[in-house]
Amino acid sequence: MVAAFLWGALGASALLVGALLAYRMRPGRRLIAAVMAVGSGLLLGSVSFELVDEALKSGKVAAVGLFVLIGAAVFAAGDWLLSRRGGGDRKDAGGDQAEGSPLAIVLGSVLDGIPESFVLGLTVLQGQVSVALLAAVLLSNLPEGMASSAGLRTAGWPQRRVLLMWSAVVAVSAVASAAGYVLLDSGGGTTGALVQAFAAGALLAMLSDTMLPEAYAVEGPLTGLLVVSGFAVSIALSAA
Repeated sequence: MVAAFLWGALGASALLVGALLAYRMRPGRRLIAAVMAVGSGLLLGSVSFELVDEALKSGKVAAVGLFVLIGAAVFAAGDWLLSRRGGGDRKDAGGDQAEGSPLAIVLGSVLDGIPESFVLGLTVLQGQVSVALLAAVLLSNLPEGMASSAGLRTAGWPQRRVLLMWSAVVAVSAVASAAGYVLLDSGGGTTGALVQAFAAGALLAMLSDTMLPEAYAVEGPLTGLLVVSGFAVSIALSAA
């Protein structure tokens, strides 16, 4: 469990790195969107090979499909509630967060970080953390940290406040990773498969609701190629 906690913290630490880059180097929106698209492709590969494929080995197809939908519905409901309360533009790099609620922005960022960290904890039970998934989490969190922090900087948030926010997200992500380890460790067989399916659904909903729309808004049709490039890298890392 301790290892899962530490891997979760490491994966989420890219948010802090992204925030520092946003305040110190001010990267362009196209670069941020490109990295976000590639990271989305990596996460899609991890969902396919690390979660759904494994879940189907010990769970029935209908049950796995149902829990994928349940996981997606739970994330979508949380995202909808936070968006209505002012957290919908938390990843916008143009400063639209200025009109939102600071608390909703923080809670929304926590919500985004939970599915991928939870999944990271699931893979630790296999004896070692998934390299493909860790790369995907790092490469998805880096542009998220950059995009959100760039927008918060434009909205007038001081660097210290943003770093404190991401530090809280890192802590919650580490706990979520440890929770993923504990839940799968205590629920082998069919129960473990359903946990994996639930996590897969939540992660897919997170990508669809937050990362991919932001990437497409900047990169346009090029987004598809970048996402598939990330997916191809995930295949290579999973096969290694």
